[in-house]
Amino acid sequence: MTEADRIARNRYFLMMGANCVGVAGAVLALLILGRATTTELTMLGIALMLASFWVMAAIPKMLARRWRTPPEA
Repeated sequence: MTEADRIARNRYFLMMGANCVGVAGAVLALLILGRATTTELTMLGIALMLASFWVMAAIPKMLARRWRTPPEA
């Protein structure tokens, strides 16, 4: 395995790790929402759910854009 392959593998794992963190946050938000007895807990669950969706959608895309191979000049 070449150095470029190792870097690509590690970057892929980092992007998938970001997705896993987002999914874990969404599951935690569902647990909070399911057991919420007050308005504050409901709002906390909704905020955590929205933040988790943002993490799952935006972070891997931002990382891929950052690591994109520059065009050949």
